[in-house]
Order: sequence, then structure tokens, then C-alpha cells
Amino acid sequence: MIVDTHVHVWEIDPPKYPVGPTSPNWNSYPDQPATADQLLAEMNEHGVNWCVLVQTSWSTWDNGYIADSVTRFPDRFVGHGLIDPEDPNNAEQVRYWVEERGLIGFRFHPMYYPNQKILLKPSNEPMWKNIADLSAIIQFHTRPEFAGQIKVIAQKYPHLKLIIDHLGYPDIQDDGTIFQPIVDLADYPNVYIKLSDVAGRSAEPFPHYDVHPFIERLLSAFGVEHTVWGTGFPAHHRTRYNWPTLEQELGLIREGLPFLNDDDKKRILGGTAAEIWSLS
Repeated sequence: MIVDTHVHVWEIDPPKYPVGPTSPNWNSYPDQPATADQLLAEMNEHGVNWCVLVQTSWSTWDNGYIADSVTRFPDRFVGHGLIDPEDPNNAEQVRYWVEERGLIGFRFHPMYYPNQKILLKPSNEPMWKNIADLSAIIQFHTRPEFAGQIKVIAQKYPHLKLIIDHLGYPDIQDDGTIFQPIVDLADYPNVYIKLSDVAGRSAEPFPHYDVHPFIERLLSAFGVEHTVWGTGFPAHHRTRYNWPTLEQELGLIREGLPFLNDDDKKRILGGTAAEIWSLS
């Protein structure tokens, strides 16, 4: 089984599917849609069984297109929305998107709030309680300096499955010291790492050898049983937004990381994800 745990899709059809910021400083918006139908065609072409749809930062806090896409294709997609960590009613929003709209989890961006511990605000305790009650799966768009917040959540809610996106943003100029807080999250059995956006971390062409030491370090700490794979955008939007093609993303795991054996590749490409999201 192949599971892509990180694909952004969107439709531009206001007011049904509005476009607008979720980041305090977001100022870039698409001029064409990237639809679930485009993604499904690409999945079929390359043998991808499931995708986790992740709400984009430019599609507002309204996760309607993600939810509608999951409803249309329940045997191919699961959905992760965004919840505003500054919304005083975000606990109710969590219940709405899971119980009424069928989402299975959410993504948070602590790196968008560098001057505060946004995930740990006392006002967000009811939100986390509802997330815990619903056992929602959480993805974090984060860097090492925000790992401490995730550590607290991992300790407080040990049954929640928590996923660190994009390898936790290693810096290839780092000797490893700055990156250590991400590696330390492997101490918590409910935390997983996502092997994604390797090209974005690299200053070299495929297979991005300068990022390999960080990948090996993460795999040594987390193990393939706690590692998932993800890409980015569907169809031609991948190259439009300077991401590798789906074929290249699959090729990185299958051929570009020589320290992976066949069982490792199966785990990373889908085995671990199938367990996290209960896919078959």
C-alpha cells in the first residue's frame, strides 16, 4: 500500500470555497485551483492508494473543500483541516469538523506564531481536550525551536498521534545541535516524523545527499515504524510551486536513499500511515 500523507488541494469558488489567509503574515494566493479530481487521476497513474488531504494556509479556516472531497471519495482520501489557535470558539470548531464534516485530524503551524507559545495558551485547553476526546490525528508544521510545545502535548495526551511535518525543517548548515529538539521528540511513542519536502531542505539535486545525514539520524531515533511519507501538491502544481513530481518523490524513497531496505521502503511509503489512519 502507498499512502501520501501530505497533499494540498483547493478550489477557488467563493463564497462556497473562499480563499484567504490563515497565517498572520500570509500574502500569496493561487490564481487557479488544484482539485481533488486532479490528485485522484495522478494517484491512479502512479499507484497511490490513499492520500491525506491537508488544508492549505491560503484557503481560510473553512475546511469545506477538504471535507467535501473526503465525502466524494471516502475510499481514497482522509482529511486534515486547520483550526485557528486564536479563535475563542476553537473547541467547538474541532467537534464540528470531526463529528459533522468527517475530518480525521488537524494541522497546526506553531512556526507562524514565533513570539508566543501558541499551542500551550491556557485558552486552548478546551480545544486540546476535545481533540483528545475525539482522538484526532495532529500534524505540526514546525521547526526545532517550537518542539518544546509539542513535547508538552505529547506528554499530556499520550494516546494522541502527533506527526512532525517536513522532517522538522533541518538546516543543512547545522552541525546537529539546533536540530536536536526534533530528534528528542522520538522519546515519545505517540510522535511520528514525516519524510517530506526533502528537496526543499537541500542545496543539491536529486537524491539530495546533503539532507541524508538528517534523514538517517531521524530514522535511527524514530524508526520506520514511526516514519511516514508525504509530498505536496497535485499534478502540474507540483512543479509550478517548485516541488518535485510525484514520480520523483516516489523515486527518492525507492531509489534515492541507499540506507533503506525493501521493508523500510514499504513502511515509509504506506505501512506506518495505514496503521496511523486505520487504512486498508
